[in-house]
Amino acid sequence: MVRYVALLLFLTFPALLAIGQVQEYTLPPQLGGDTADPSLFLQQDSAQSAPQEIVPGIFKATGFGNTLLVKTEAGSVVIDTSMPSSAQAHRDVLSQVSPDAPKYIIVTHGHGDHTGGIRTWLGPDTKVIAQRNFEEFRAYQDMLRGFFNRRNAAQFGLDLPAGTPTPEAQADARPEKKLPLVLFDKDYDLTLGGLTFKLQHMPGETYDALTVWIPEKKAVFTGDLLYTSFPNIYTLRGTRPRWALDYVQSLEKVMALKADVLIPSHGDPIIGADNVAAMLKKHRDAIRYVHDATVAGMNEGKDVFTLMREIELPPELALPESYGKVAWSVRGIYEGYVGWFDGNPAHMYGVPPNAGYPELVELAGGADPVAVSAQRLLLQGKDVKALQLADAALMADPDNEGALRVRLTALQSLRAKSQNFNEAGWLHAGIRATRKRMQELEMDEAPSTQ
Repeated sequence: MVRYVALLLFLTFPALLAIGQVQEYTLPPQLGGDTADPSLFLQQDSAQSAPQEIVPGIFKATGFGNTLLVKTEAGSVVIDTSMPSSAQAHRDVLSQVSPDAPKYIIVTHGHGDHTGGIRTWLGPDTKVIAQRNFEEFRAYQDMLRGFFNRRNAAQFGLDLPAGTPTPEAQADARPEKKLPLVLFDKDYDLTLGGLTFKLQHMPGETYDALTVWIPEKKAVFTGDLLYTSFPNIYTLRGTRPRWALDYVQSLEKVMALKADVLIPSHGDPIIGADNVAAMLKKHRDAIRYVHDATVAGMNEGKDVFTLMREIELPPELALPESYGKVAWSVRGIYEGYVGWFDGNPAHMYGVPPNAGYPELVELAGGADPVAVSAQRLLLQGKDVKALQLADAALMADPDNEGALRVRLTALQSLRAKSQNFNEAGWLHAGIRATRKRMQELEMDEAPSTQ
């Protein structure tokens, strides 16, 4: 993920369009076509041949999700198990320091990039420890399997037929009720080989999330409570509300531990008490700022789109927005509190807001002049408006080649400027779908050779 975002950060693009003639923009070779495929980052593993020792006795295997192992005199504890595609490679690496099956597997939450390798690690006496909401959270994912299959396929660039489980969904499909589960509510302590593992329920990205504190090592394992980006308080693939104040309270609980080492399940550990404290405080304060600014704007009568545009982190709280984004979080907070209705009576009915597009396009003279107007917006750097106008033209005329080219160009332009992995994934999905439609039209127009 980090390598992909870093690539996006350094690329710019020229404006190469001429008004009146809709042309396709060609991306730089690093991002052109389908080479910047987000699926590569679900499948990625480092070329790691030996385990990384974070501090004595704590080891990491790196992937899209990390697998973490704590070695004790009485056996090992594995914390999170990464994706199904990574699990065996991670076990091979970590078995160099602990070849036997672990005594315990601790799952920080029920997402598939944390649970995907559970069965790879299970031994006859292994116990799996999770928070009490783990089973209910998995049932929720199972209930919406078809929806999440399609959303994950789009967000992560997986070219799968509808209904085919993605790697993440495949991990979520495991019959976890048959696992040797130990479930707890608020707190759970276990001791092994002279170490104490103190588990606490700390909701954030999910409501079954937990952290693991080893006081003898002054090390805390935080799952997805914290990573280098602003958090994914709302994820584009869809989720139940992720409450900003849950993040704040959970981060404050971790701060109270005064850890020397913070070990997330994505990315690198943070070493040093001052570094850990500073990172936790900055994330807590940034989330609190966005939450409070959103609530203040709601009480002032501002609509959600205005707040999405207006609310930015102050310089002292600025965090990269490479995975979560402030604007998406604003909307997640807003609609999490009050739901979808925006006060416009026209939106109370089962007629989508774009239902009137064909009539408006007809009034404008048809799809062709609308596509040219969309192209003018591209030249002005108004990519999102250009995309919206192209979509309006395509509502009226789905086969309009000019509108398709504008749509493709707008999507490519947005992707070339994107600094966010999830945003780029959805733009990538739109590019692929638009290219496919253009290719279908070309085939339909090609003269028959028979």
